[in-house]
Amino acid sequence: MSSTTDVDQGGLEAVSTVDRVASLTGVRAVAALLVMGTHAAYGTGTYNRGYLGLVFARMEIGVAVFFVLSGFLLFGPWVRAAATGADPPRVRRYARNRFRRIMPAYVVVVLAAFVVYEFRYAGPNPGHTWAGFLRNLTLTQIYSENYFAKYMHQGLTQMWSLAVEIAFYAALPLLAYLLLVVLCRRRWRPGLLLTGLFVLAAVSPLWLVVLYTTSWLPGGAGLWLPHYLIWFVGGMALAVLRAMDAPCPAFAALPVALVSYLIVATPIAGVATSVTLGLREDVAKTMFYALIATLVVAPLALGSQDWYARLLGSRPMVWLGEISYEIFLVHVIVMEFAMASVLRWHVYTGSVAGLFGVTLAMSIPVAWLLHRLTAPSASRT
Repeated sequence: MSSTTDVDQGGLEAVSTVDRVASLTGVRAVAALLVMGTHAAYGTGTYNRGYLGLVFARMEIGVAVFFVLSGFLLFGPWVRAAATGADPPRVRRYARNRFRRIMPAYVVVVLAAFVVYEFRYAGPNPGHTWAGFLRNLTLTQIYSENYFAKYMHQGLTQMWSLAVEIAFYAALPLLAYLLLVVLCRRRWRPGLLLTGLFVLAAVSPLWLVVLYTTSWLPGGAGLWLPHYLIWFVGGMALAVLRAMDAPCPAFAALPVALVSYLIVATPIAGVATSVTLGLREDVAKTMFYALIATLVVAPLALGSQDWYARLLGSRPMVWLGEISYEIFLVHVIVMEFAMASVLRWHVYTGSVAGLFGVTLAMSIPVAWLLHRLTAPSASRT
């Protein structure tokens, strides 16, 4: 297994490195399973079961965990360079590594989805057109007035979050320059840097205010990076705190995360069956998800060695974390097959646990094979 720098790691995908933190790979598995769990709950109609339905619906927070991880792992090399006086990461190498890790597996899944659903009907599929193919292939599907009615593909519904992730990858070198060079003037000033990140986090609620109260932005702008930037900023702040050797034990972070999750799993963040959210609901969801996801990652990112780190750093969790990106990519297509062809359940019926278990069992070998075939050699176990 060859060594790579931490700049090669990201939230949605796992990379094996000699000096990686195993628990950060394990928490990727948790994030992927949360995303799969919320989709299983939706497919079986569990969203309609009162407060329990909201608890399942909020498992979409797995996306926020992925974004926090990306903020921490990808901003970290710039922070360490600033703290030690070393050269910052090379943008060309950074971009090349991001492309090599993300795109091969993604392209395979997009091609497979369009081939499969050419012969399989799973309900209205507005993205199953040549325009939809090009948009999904280039991860530009969310840049539309109405993504759901024009470019959303039944086998690729989760990929909006990958499009947001790619946008963050593109923006990160500029954000690092503004924060570390323009704001901090190439000096290690962690207090000022954290202040800058706090201001950057304010972009998300301000974006939502503009989106809901004016006509300045297109309707599809709710899926763009500024909406979710605060989730990435949570991870970026952890990178600064890591360089400051700040501690965060699990016994302090996780209870707050759990209570916050139980709060956000109320109508304060909207009803699960609602098609749209109001401004206050969307702001509440965005801010609570940022807090919860950051607290879930914080003990691991800041070097905790307690039971939480040992659990997520265990061999099974790390192994699942290694293929979590591929699980994320394939699970929607696999779940549709599992429900319609294996379990033979009608949509909005059946057991969420049953659908989740069958989908996971079917997804793991597909994800492992996809990982072996497409991941750069340094990221294979």
